[in-house]
Amino acid sequence: MISHLEILETNKMIQEENLDIRTITMGIDLMDTATDNIDKLCNKIYDKIGFEAEKLVQTADDVALKYAIPIVNKRIAITPIALVAASTKSDSYVKIAKTLDKVSQEVGVNFIGGYSALVDKGYSESSKILIKSLPEALSETDRVCASVNVGSTRTGINMDVVHELGYRIKEIAKLTERRESIGCAKFVVFCNAPDDNPFMAGAFHGVGQSDTVIHVGVSGPGVVKRALMNVKGASFEQMCECIKRTSFKMTRAGQMIAQEVANNLNIPFGIIDLSLAPTPAIGDSVAEILEEMGLESAGAHGSTLALAILNDSVKKGGVMASSRVGGLSGAFIPVSEDHAMIKAAESGLLTLDKLEAMTCVCSVGLDMIAIPGDTPSSTISAIIGDEMAIGMINGKTTAVRIIPAVGKSVGDYVEFGGLLGQAPIMSVHKASAEKLMQRGGRIPAPIHSFKN
Repeated sequence: MISHLEILETNKMIQEENLDIRTITMGIDLMDTATDNIDKLCNKIYDKIGFEAEKLVQTADDVALKYAIPIVNKRIAITPIALVAASTKSDSYVKIAKTLDKVSQEVGVNFIGGYSALVDKGYSESSKILIKSLPEALSETDRVCASVNVGSTRTGINMDVVHELGYRIKEIAKLTERRESIGCAKFVVFCNAPDDNPFMAGAFHGVGQSDTVIHVGVSGPGVVKRALMNVKGASFEQMCECIKRTSFKMTRAGQMIAQEVANNLNIPFGIIDLSLAPTPAIGDSVAEILEEMGLESAGAHGSTLALAILNDSVKKGGVMASSRVGGLSGAFIPVSEDHAMIKAAESGLLTLDKLEAMTCVCSVGLDMIAIPGDTPSSTISAIIGDEMAIGMINGKTTAVRIIPAVGKSVGDYVEFGGLLGQAPIMSVHKASAEKLMQRGGRIPAPIHSFKN
């Protein structure tokens, strides 16, 4: 039974503290569309997504209106295209990307994720084709998001792909130069990628899931910040309890919305991802939470400690509220999407090195980081390699979404607008990692991966 007090608390979270359902994401299995002809495959993909997702947006809007809880984005995640398209023997999958873009626009979703490859232990011919096509595919589509999982704790890191992706990211940036290199904002490199993540750009539909499923991503940095204002000066234990209780309430609200959407569409409910994902709006910032915890600014000494407390407490509160917590669940630290992170980067307190340290304890990794456009591809590969090593050794998901903004240098900005916001160009170290990146091959799994 939901009490009157709980209803009032939820209303306050929505109206005053920026609680929202950040995304309802429909996962769709495309393995049954596989065929040896790419034109037939595109037609089958178009028909299946169009059929399955036809009522997604309207259903989500109806449920949002019923409960007066905003659902900001409606998205689709599909089986990694490198798996689906392998039997076509085509030399390019750009036609598939354009099909995905067309059908996602027609069903009305914001993004579609799954133009993806899983190469942590090997590099199939289909994965090579997909990765080679990334620059063209992302520059000629608007809603398609791509990802590549290059490593895991159980398998190690595929450094051949890491090396190649430095070049591909530079190509994506060049081909979308007139739009502030926005193509790079739709591409993420993963270690230990979850296959039930509802957030873009890294969402894809894992092969072990139902044919069709609904995942939900809940976000409310403003709610957590407001709750912490009530425990100023309290002990660490009291602060952790405050975050846990708040996360519990947010999770329950999100699960209620997701289950209703799933029931109305007559498909299974998958997971709820309780991730504190910021937006450029004032009061909707993870960096502001860190400041409310006691830091003068994000990036100050103590930032990694504060973020670790926040991430762990959010997860504990979510797990206590639901048996369906999955995806990433924790705190995101994308620079361009968080106004207080931007301010900290502008002041010089938040550097690339400090962000890397913070990714050891947050939910993802280096997210929406803009760097000078003349950064060598080997340096980009090395940044990816550093982050993949953190994920592999620590048994956690890490990711890199980096934007070498063509024609931009430190002191400039890239302006994306909307949810993606703006990003200051951050400096990178000048010392080269070229010889290290040229070694090639695969980094073996760490010793603690052998658990059988």
